[in-house]
Amino acid sequence: MVDMTTSDVTTIPTRPGVAATSRGQREVHRFEALLVGGPTLHFRYAGLAFLTDPTFDEPGDYEGAIALHKLTGPAVRPDELGPIDVVLLSHDQHFDNLDRAGRELLATVDTVLSTPDAAGRIEGVTGLEAWQAVSIGEAEITAVPALHGPEGAEVQSGVVTGFVLRAPGEPVVYVSGDNASVELVREIAGRVGPIDVAILFTGAANPGRFGDVDVTLNARTALEAAVALGDALIVPIHAEGWAHFSETLERLELVFGYGGEAERLRVPEKGRRLVVDRSAGLEDVAGRA
Repeated sequence: MVDMTTSDVTTIPTRPGVAATSRGQREVHRFEALLVGGPTLHFRYAGLAFLTDPTFDEPGDYEGAIALHKLTGPAVRPDELGPIDVVLLSHDQHFDNLDRAGRELLATVDTVLSTPDAAGRIEGVTGLEAWQAVSIGEAEITAVPALHGPEGAEVQSGVVTGFVLRAPGEPVVYVSGDNASVELVREIAGRVGPIDVAILFTGAANPGRFGDVDVTLNARTALEAAVALGDALIVPIHAEGWAHFSETLERLELVFGYGGEAERLRVPEKGRRLVVDRSAGLEDVAGRA
């Protein structure tokens, strides 16, 4: 079981005007990840197995105030991943971030970090306020703000969170969650300092709740977010597999190319492990999990 106590939880103070440390002064090791599909990414970090927003249902329809339609199933089954130490759950209120099979998986995981609202709805979930941090082993995980739509979207979309991970000898990793706000990305980059790998939820998700306004990053705003993140490598996920995504990864790649940032994109392929070693300039796509 992962050791996590309430004494590990601290509030990270605001650090305005943090000076960017040159990458040459920081030891940066490789990052490996396996895209299960949608927002579900499996990776090892500081000796722990992490999973973001578990979605393992087969294709199907989800009824509700706004119907959602899943088009493709997971590339990997939960039992192929092995034990999961920590789930980073951006929010629990939408099936494309936590489906029925994903909800069942939560009961098998020692540590699930999410919003306080999710903690109130799901037994065993630890809720973190924005800028609250918890240490699990050698990994420090900080909840960071996210906005699932336009200003004031929380009233309809609910509260969402992102995460920043730090550990000795590991890259600094940012997981955006379902965030559509470039301003929040700028705030996060300013407060936490240099980020090595940014896992951005993209695809211009738009189920119609706010008219033509997207509820996750589109290609244009993802490019703006990438610029705000300095020279972080960008791993785009949550851009396929559901009918409410309004932009393709191909469009994202085009826009990054036109914006002069194509070399920073690391687009994972479902079911194949992506290996990125920034310090050695190595990028490789390995086989299945």
